[in-house]
Amino acid sequence: MMNNVRVVLVETSHAGNIGAAARAMKTMGLSRLVLVSPRQFPAAEATAMAAGADDLLAGAECVESLGQALAGCSLVVGSSARPRRLRMPVMTPRAMMREVSAQPDSEEIALVFGRERSGLTNDELGFCHLLAEIPADPDYSSLNVASAVQIMTYELRLAAGEDQVRADRVPMAPLATSQEMQHFYTHLEEVLVQTGFLDQGNPRHLMRRLHRLFNRVRPDKNEINILRGILASVQTWRSEVGKGRE
Repeated sequence: MMNNVRVVLVETSHAGNIGAAARAMKTMGLSRLVLVSPRQFPAAEATAMAAGADDLLAGAECVESLGQALAGCSLVVGSSARPRRLRMPVMTPRAMMREVSAQPDSEEIALVFGRERSGLTNDELGFCHLLAEIPADPDYSSLNVASAVQIMTYELRLAAGEDQVRADRVPMAPLATSQEMQHFYTHLEEVLVQTGFLDQGNPRHLMRRLHRLFNRVRPDKNEINILRGILASVQTWRSEVGKGRE
């Protein structure tokens, strides 16, 4: 489905925004960029802002009208930063992209973004089936077009199920077993009594809290070994101090 989604930028004024939008698209796995009458393109500023997404700029299609940009599309999503008196569904990007991701994989889909200053005209919104509005602070709702592309394409990637982050290349240590945790709690209580931090007459309340704390953390075997080593070092230090006093 991601291969059938095109991002359409209408009459972009600043070439740098084209490059930044291309970068935003590439990070989310999209590659089809269509430009409707950009003020300046190609441009060195666009290439600089693309930061490695040069292939998207090289493959970008430039057309003269929005109608040409939407050729073959069966679902067109417009993006607007201001209220419109139009009878069409308005959704947040998250809700919108759930709708988009539910489309058959064969459908051609367009995400349309308007001019930096004025967005899309009402006539251009007439091409759209759905309208997305990014929630923002009402006192300052101005959002850069490339930032809007990033938000919309990120939500699309999540909705399409591409939400797996890469696993850390360093193998994860196995979690400490219940038996290892119990040995740690026994050791911890012993040291806390020795240092005078824990009242031997009523140790349960504090130890319950410490159990809950470490159970939430779920330390791995290496971490438990480190903690046990710290406790052992405290005991060694106390023993040496005691001998010095003697």
